[in-house]
Amino acid sequence: MGAAIDRQDLAEVALVVQGMTCAACVARVERMLGRLNGVASVHVNLLTGKAAVEYQPGKTGIAEMVKTIRDLGYEVPEEEVLLTVRGMSCAACVARVERAVKALPGVISAVVNLPAESAKISYYSGAIEKARIKSEIDAIGYEASEKLTGSEALDREKEARQKELRYQQRNMWIAWPLAILVMVGMFRDMWIFPYFVPQFLGNVYVLWAMTTPVAFIPGWQFFKHSWNGLKRGATDMNLLYATGIGAAYTIATINTLWPDAGFGGRGATFFESAALLTAFIVLGRYMEALTRGRTSEAIRKLMSLQAKTARVFRDGQEMEIAADEVRIGDIVMVRPGESIPVDGEVTEGYSAVDEAMITGESIPVEKRPGAQVVGATINKTGSFKFKATRVGSETALAQIIKMVEDAQATKAPIQKLADFVAGHFIAGVHALALTVFLFWFFVGYDAFFTTGSHFILSPYSLAHVGVFGFSLLLSVTTLVISCPCALGLATPSAVMAGTGKGAENGILFKGADSVESSSKLNAVVFDKTGTLTRGEPSVTDIFSAPGFAEKDVLRLAAMAEKPSEHPLGEAIVRGAGEQGLVIEEVKDFEAIPGHGVRAVYQGQTILLGNRRLMQQNNIPIADLATRMEQFEAGGKTAMLVALGSQAAGIIAVADTLKENAGIAVERLQKMGVQVAMITGDNRLTADAIAVQLGIKTVLAEVLPQDKATEVKKLQDQGLKVAMVGDGINDAPALAQADVGIAIGSGTDVAKETGDIILIKDDVRDVVNAIEIGRATMGKIRQNLIWAFAYNILGIPFAAGILYPFNGLIVSPELAAFFMAMSSVSLTLNTLLLKRFQPSLGNRVA
Repeated sequence: MGAAIDRQDLAEVALVVQGMTCAACVARVERMLGRLNGVASVHVNLLTGKAAVEYQPGKTGIAEMVKTIRDLGYEVPEEEVLLTVRGMSCAACVARVERAVKALPGVISAVVNLPAESAKISYYSGAIEKARIKSEIDAIGYEASEKLTGSEALDREKEARQKELRYQQRNMWIAWPLAILVMVGMFRDMWIFPYFVPQFLGNVYVLWAMTTPVAFIPGWQFFKHSWNGLKRGATDMNLLYATGIGAAYTIATINTLWPDAGFGGRGATFFESAALLTAFIVLGRYMEALTRGRTSEAIRKLMSLQAKTARVFRDGQEMEIAADEVRIGDIVMVRPGESIPVDGEVTEGYSAVDEAMITGESIPVEKRPGAQVVGATINKTGSFKFKATRVGSETALAQIIKMVEDAQATKAPIQKLADFVAGHFIAGVHALALTVFLFWFFVGYDAFFTTGSHFILSPYSLAHVGVFGFSLLLSVTTLVISCPCALGLATPSAVMAGTGKGAENGILFKGADSVESSSKLNAVVFDKTGTLTRGEPSVTDIFSAPGFAEKDVLRLAAMAEKPSEHPLGEAIVRGAGEQGLVIEEVKDFEAIPGHGVRAVYQGQTILLGNRRLMQQNNIPIADLATRMEQFEAGGKTAMLVALGSQAAGIIAVADTLKENAGIAVERLQKMGVQVAMITGDNRLTADAIAVQLGIKTVLAEVLPQDKATEVKKLQDQGLKVAMVGDGINDAPALAQADVGIAIGSGTDVAKETGDIILIKDDVRDVVNAIEIGRATMGKIRQNLIWAFAYNILGIPFAAGILYPFNGLIVSPELAAFFMAMSSVSLTLNTLLLKRFQPSLGNRVA
């Protein structure tokens, strides 16, 4: 802490420090922070839990202070803010915002998403205010505001998009009629135009008068944004547009007003280039505004499902209030056809509820007292009352929307290359355009120019443009045809569409990296109990001895087990109930540890248990031995039933397979995915289940804490492994896997661990998740190939690489059309994901 530090050079920060308990902690933090080079003063307050530091930014930074505090064993918490950023138009804008925000002291990371118009920013608590981050973004020419949630966000987003559409629509009404008139005027002397186009329309002053409003009303947005960026030393797509429009208009104006200035004279007044160039760029902006919002349609659809009002009972009276005013504990009334406003538990009434919009399950679900209902689902038939248990941001819908929005605010690893290229794209294209100009001005024009030259798809001759005009046209066309928009939209638009498609099917991806990782999977490990099987025993087989019917055996066993609390007993009683059997009361019930149970019915003893129980009571079971061994070999728990002194039969109980487990395993294997099963059960039981499912890799008798190790062994073989479990006792294995899939989470998704969360308890969704991941990555690859190929082929084409061979060049306006179509076609390609349906999708059209 040097005394010679000039206090004018100092910056201040007040970091939040957690874990301090006494004055000694304060002294330690102050002492260690004070030793950092460039720190002038440190004041730590135990009560507020803050460390106020004055420091020289050039010598130390907040990251060093945080590391020092954490090395001492204390914690500096991190905060996160999600901002809406309007005004971005291309990948260069994204790079510009990220660069500006990351340069702020205390910011850890910034991830900007172009199609979502969002910025997800992490920073150290106390290091920087949200207002400072927003003002920094505003200062570089964009508009930042804190992202809203729910219907308010939906309304604000719709309003902003409509405003942008109206603005570009107005620009089109100005640009296109005038640009068409300018084009007709420029070509007045050709083809059939002289017969019906008045002569004055071909006058260069009239053309100049019509082009000027096109360049400076619809085109003004590009000049304004470019200037805002240049003031901050940043460039974006707007600079390409402004340079192209400005150069074409300026040269045409000079050649009109001062034809002897040496820039090609009256033969190089390409007013149609300036006018049509502006018109095509505005058309591109309009179509982008029209299509870009559709990639996030799934979220907006979910948001729009939220009920606006709720009918609640307060103080004994029914009243209608806004849905966001419902409190936990309120009794809410729902009538047929109404949307359920919040999450809760049915207290009275009966109905069927359509939960398709939340879970993807098409069949309405019955709701009786005690059943859970989810906000935004639709009540179909009856009326019922329910008690509100989760409201506001805690509801299932709010959690799902937040999770999908968070996923859309992340970046897939595959996007790194596109980000790098886009970050250097604008400067690179300007350098290339200058090179193109210099080449054609000093070398190309003399070497290759012919008087028969003209634009592609245009009869207009370039014979009189002169060296300067010709070189400038090629340079401007090179600027205009390049399109970092396509690079910026390629990945995030597909991630948005893919995560939205997942949400429609009850599959929640936690991030873009989860989408990418799921597409690379070639091995899936299923936890057996509760994932492939139901997780509770049920009666699978009944074998009756001579003189007894199967129903008699089941009824006797259920009567004996009715007073029992054993899970196997409960399964037998439940099985008898499902068959409509009357389970009568018994006397003298006795549980015999390690053997079974005994009970008395109408003076006769009922026995249910193992071989030893029968032997002790001298019950002959030789006739049942073979069938007993068969059941046990199949991994089932077989129990003998006897009445009096005679064996009545056998009941086999096992944890049964889920309905669609076999279909899911078969489909995964057809997709080239290796399927394994992991369980703590004995080898015999595990093998029996695996045989039924066709699973060849079985990891049996694995303790919960060792499951992660088994996953790692598979990874060591070079496999990309997904672990599918219930997300509770499987947490270490889910974390170890390349992709952790938590299945059957229900609607309380916020608590779940794992990279992918399946709301329904349906194994088929594992297949669906991988298919959606693969489809999304397929779209990303298509988009990136298109974006790179377009620029790699388009830019040389615009620069005149083919001109020496065919005498044709691309006009600036045709380049603008190609540029606009490149990003629009890419967005439309992404929107095809909306049509994608997973092969095992359980939605019914």
